[in-house]
Amino acid sequence: MKKHLTLLTAGILSATLFAGCGQDPALTRFRSEIEAFCTDISEIDTLINNIDAQTDGASAQLLGYLDDLDEEFQEFAEIDFPEEFYYLESLADEAGTYMTEAVENYHKVYSGNYDTATAEYARENYSRAYKRIQIIITFLHGEEPENVDLSTDSEK
Repeated sequence: MKKHLTLLTAGILSATLFAGCGQDPALTRFRSEIEAFCTDISEIDTLINNIDAQTDGASAQLLGYLDDLDEEFQEFAEIDFPEEFYYLESLADEAGTYMTEAVENYHKVYSGNYDTATAEYARENYSRAYKRIQIIITFLHGEEPENVDLSTDSEK
């Protein structure tokens, strides 16, 4: 998850690229929404990484943060992308769908009936969600991602 923190920090920086784009209200709103998403995700990621797994209630704490993360991804999926970035909107929708699937399955995993297959499925969906965010942020930086293959490492 620390890798995701770095990714999202880069996303916050990418949002500043929009600052010089003039007074277009749609672009300004989009920039603000992207900045808020990246900030919120970074904060949640920090909270997740600071959970003491040895304490009672660690699983409940993790699931609460994952629920918050899912909520942020759903809000991100609802962002109305400006015309010049419209091609990225479907990736945002997919990221939201994958995060919801991941969180639902993490809830199953931590409900007391641990299942390796369910845990792996949750992890894969989590990775898929973040991969799409990484691609979106790369494009928003004005760069072309080196690898736009949407499969995750374990799918290759």
